Amino acid sequence: MQVNREQRAGRPRLEAWQNLADRTEIEEFHQFVGMLTQTDRFGTPIAKALQRFSEDIRTKRRQRAEEAASKTKDQDYFPRWYLCIFPCIFIVLLAPAVLNIMAGLKGMGQ
Repeated sequence: MQVNREQRAGRPRLEAWQNLADRTEIEEFHQFVGMLTQTDRFGTPIAKALQRFSEDIRTKRRQRAEEAASKTKDQDYFPRWYLCIFPCIFIVLLAPAVLNIMAGLKGMGQ
């Protein structure tokens, strides 16, 4: 709505969009406004520019998601070992020894 008001007040369209980008402080939005400015200056078709821009944004998001997933995978590895695998190993290895010790102590008491 603010962009519309600025345009109706006589401010140029691209300047109104640039002001919006400055207010939002979102990097992708700054890139979007830059792309709009270039298409307006050079007279290139906006449909092709939007298609290329959207592909770039999708690629960046996919890369960020893959980075986050790889970090989560590394962080999740150690708690699994400590909480799941090590207790199972100790039960399998120590349970027979504990049962033998208990049986020996029980036999000594009789």
